Amino acid sequence: MDWGMSNRLSRMIKPKTGRSVMLAADHGYFMGPTRRLENPRKMLEPLLPYADTVAVTRGILRTSIDPRWDTPILLRVSGGASILKEDLSDEEITTSMKEAVRLNVSAVAISIFVGTNHEKQSLINLSKLVNEGEENGMPVMAITAVGKELEKRDAKYLSLSCRLAAEIGAHVVKTYYCENFRKVADGTPVPLVVAGGPKLDTELDVFNLVYNALQEGAVGVDMGRNIWQNDNPVAMIKAIRSIVHEKATVKEAQDVFLENKGKSAEKATIHGA
Repeated sequence: MDWGMSNRLSRMIKPKTGRSVMLAADHGYFMGPTRRLENPRKMLEPLLPYADTVAVTRGILRTSIDPRWDTPILLRVSGGASILKEDLSDEEITTSMKEAVRLNVSAVAISIFVGTNHEKQSLINLSKLVNEGEENGMPVMAITAVGKELEKRDAKYLSLSCRLAAEIGAHVVKTYYCENFRKVADGTPVPLVVAGGPKLDTELDVFNLVYNALQEGAVGVDMGRNIWQNDNPVAMIKAIRSIVHEKATVKEAQDVFLENKGKSAEKATIHGA
């Protein structure tokens, strides 16, 4: 791995801990103005100091992220389908590698849809992106997307999807946490980060997911809705960060959340006085 590739990866996966807290904010590319992501800049600004990376499209990067902010960018470069389609797997590469380099991002991200009608298309998309990434020193994250078929989130399917991504050359893989996640991690010879998926019922559910995923082989998380759809998003990302980088327990993370939630409420009261 050359210097540029290594340097970009080290911006996202911190060398001191070997772990990462990634903030997913690219939902709009197929979901439109998702709840609490209607104004991306307003949502992102208070969270970015606590994120090791933020995932966005080039449109949101240009319109909603100040170039003086120093959070590394994970650029979403696949798309072509919206939630109005029954099959979300019909994607192509939507942003060139030349554009990614020009934008000075730290990595690019693309979805693969294993077992769908567009499996080959999505895997070839990944292979082309990896080829271009190697030429330009740009890491590629493969995302094992499952569209609307959430029942596919089991160890057998995710092990297959993650291994295919690694075999094709992805430098990092984003996948879902599942029962027997260790099987997925053991079969994937590149770093794995875990998605939050749809918003979970409680903060404790989120902390358990993060803690268990790390114990079973993930190097971090790439979460969106479970952070910015929370009523206390800054407290939420601080608590998740404590698990990822400080090896906090679930109980300790809950304490961090409650402590910062109280501060947020106090601050809001002062401002409203």
